[in-house]
Amino acid sequence: MTYCVGLLLNDGAVLLSDTRTNAGFDNIAIYRKMFIFEEPGERVITILTAGSLSVTQTTIARLRDAMNHPDADEDSSIMKAPTMLKAAEIIGNMLAKVRADIDDKLSAMRQGASASLIVAGQRKGGEMRMFLIYPEGNFIEATEDTPFLQIGEHKYGKPILDRVVNMDTTLADAQKAVLLSMDSTLRSNLSVGMPLDMAVIERDACRVTLRRRIEAGDEGFRAMSEGWSQALRDGFSQIKI
Repeated sequence: MTYCVGLLLNDGAVLLSDTRTNAGFDNIAIYRKMFIFEEPGERVITILTAGSLSVTQTTIARLRDAMNHPDADEDSSIMKAPTMLKAAEIIGNMLAKVRADIDDKLSAMRQGASASLIVAGQRKGGEMRMFLIYPEGNFIEATEDTPFLQIGEHKYGKPILDRVVNMDTTLADAQKAVLLSMDSTLRSNLSVGMPLDMAVIERDACRVTLRRRIEAGDEGFRAMSEGWSQALRDGFSQIKI
């Protein structure tokens, strides 16, 4: 399992993913689940992945092949797409095709494979947008009413986002919110694990303005986690019934 979260705010976007992949209790590995495509100053697209590793890796690989193809155009390459909506359509169509191809191969064993993605980015002169793409290739978009999207093991990290995140949240507070959301998930589900990958995209920068990998022994993350735990205990003790 995994946990990925993206926030779309007035000041930009903040994205966070874990890196744990497991195929049973004795088969745990680390795989990157955040993929960044950018032409700094012109276009940036970030993709977060959750689900079957065979589906997500094949989807990313085919998207790269389409970008590098000599005949790449706005209908096939996310780096040539005229809008973020068109980029989301290209990614969604690719995900659906890969999933169908792999399902065909697994059908004899009566098995299937599935994956979902978060796509966020901006092209020069266009709006910053964020989408959650379902296994079938259809998608929904982050809005002012719902400025965050989650995939994977999301239930443990959702309450804090519901309470503190809105479009006016600063990028600094947004980073804190996604990290605390991840901390709650790490504490409650062993299938989500370190290290973490975080990216910040300032609105209209059209590039990743901050990229950070947080390892298991990161002192800053540990201090934040302990501080949050203490704050919750203090708050709990002060509630009267």
